[in-house]
Amino acid sequence: MDQSSTNPFENESGVYRVLTNAAGEHSLWPDFVAVPDGWETAFGPDVRAACLGYVEEHWTALAPAGSQGRDGRS
Repeated sequence: MDQSSTNPFENESGVYRVLTNAAGEHSLWPDFVAVPDGWETAFGPDVRAACLGYVEEHWTALAPAGSQGRDGRS
């Protein structure tokens, strides 16, 4: 069986959630997989495209919270 077609993180027709952690990082997560400790649902469940749109709109600083200098720059 082709592994690329069974990867739940790459399923274009799958249902996902957007998870966030205390550092403000975002993760696209398949809806049928349990949310791991330290993460919570910020958006979804919804189609993959909607979740990716949420991430693009809300995760503007790719550096985790707390890793930026006092002046707000990484």
